[in-house]
Amino acid sequence: MSDISDIDLLKELGEDIELEKPKQYSPEEARLIAGFEDILKFAEEYGRAPLHGEERDIFERLYAVRLDQLRKNDKAKSLLETMDEQGLLNEQYEPLDPNIDDDALLAELGQSVDAEADDITTLRHVSPVSHRRAADEVANREVCRDFEMFEPLFEQVKVDLKSGVRITLDDTTQNDFDRGRFFILRGQIAYIAEKGEDFKATGKNVFDARLRVVFDNGTESGLLMRSLQRSFNDPKNNARAISALESGPLFGEVDADETETGTIYVLRSRSELPVVLPLRDVILKIGVTGQDVKRRIANAKNESTYLLGEVDVVDEYKLYNINRTKLERMIQRIFSDARLRITFPDRFGNPVQPNEWFLVTREAVARAVELIKSGEIQHYKYDHKKAVFEKI
Repeated sequence: MSDISDIDLLKELGEDIELEKPKQYSPEEARLIAGFEDILKFAEEYGRAPLHGEERDIFERLYAVRLDQLRKNDKAKSLLETMDEQGLLNEQYEPLDPNIDDDALLAELGQSVDAEADDITTLRHVSPVSHRRAADEVANREVCRDFEMFEPLFEQVKVDLKSGVRITLDDTTQNDFDRGRFFILRGQIAYIAEKGEDFKATGKNVFDARLRVVFDNGTESGLLMRSLQRSFNDPKNNARAISALESGPLFGEVDADETETGTIYVLRSRSELPVVLPLRDVILKIGVTGQDVKRRIANAKNESTYLLGEVDVVDEYKLYNINRTKLERMIQRIFSDARLRITFPDRFGNPVQPNEWFLVTREAVARAVELIKSGEIQHYKYDHKKAVFEKI
């Protein structure tokens, strides 16, 4: 008997076969789907719909605004209803945050106010031509096919914003629009994943470049750098830059008017604790202090944070005009996977777990300092198993 496919076999039996073609979505539909997926992830994680309120973090408030607009839009509800297993779109409409007017809230979503509530693309106000072109370029997005590569970056930026390691900036410079930088634009986080070669803009003595901008809702846009810059001039975009991980000059040569604000110190332990002895040559303490380091470690043998033993200073890096607390959080996050996890009794018999000792080399710490100083740390991740920094 000759080979016959399943489809041919069904045809022989008189069954009509019609292969379903994959659904093709418009850029607007893809944006709505990706935005609703963010809301579904939130509801799955917290067991409820996102809520309004000043006590909520900015991301929950933006998701709540987005959900409000989707609930009021019949076309969007029809598109998304098959995804809405939790019934988020059918819940009773919740009142908006009374502290923010409608224009501001809709601006967070990149939408304009209009008398027709079911048309989220109709403009109410006409802006200058250059602003409209910028808005059109930003809005002209498509689904990001390799979004899984960028999603961890967005998650980390959100953590950095909540912890204060990064902040939002109202003012921008030409240098802010470079590869690896993040922005908040129309209520979404945008990331410049790629930047092409500079070219001279037509009829102007200025330069431009083509960017690949990825958004945290799973879409992307190939827009010009100048268009992205112009989008910051439109208040409806509520655009802000997100600071890079460095906050100005950290080390090395400084100007006379810059103030020394502390020191990163790297220590090696001489503790005699049984739990420490086998690890003593492979662990380092990394800390940040505003005091003189020698004074800071003078009583090390009596302090559990120093493993109840004397310590040797391996390296010091001077800091200038920088928030020590934020920098220390950053360093601990960089080496979090290499953190030493031990428990021992302090001088009073109480169990303690030090959190500033890491299974790292002196060279790894020096590399981290170098990457922080250059601003390239956001493109690298420390692999504690290989004891090296690898590019993301």
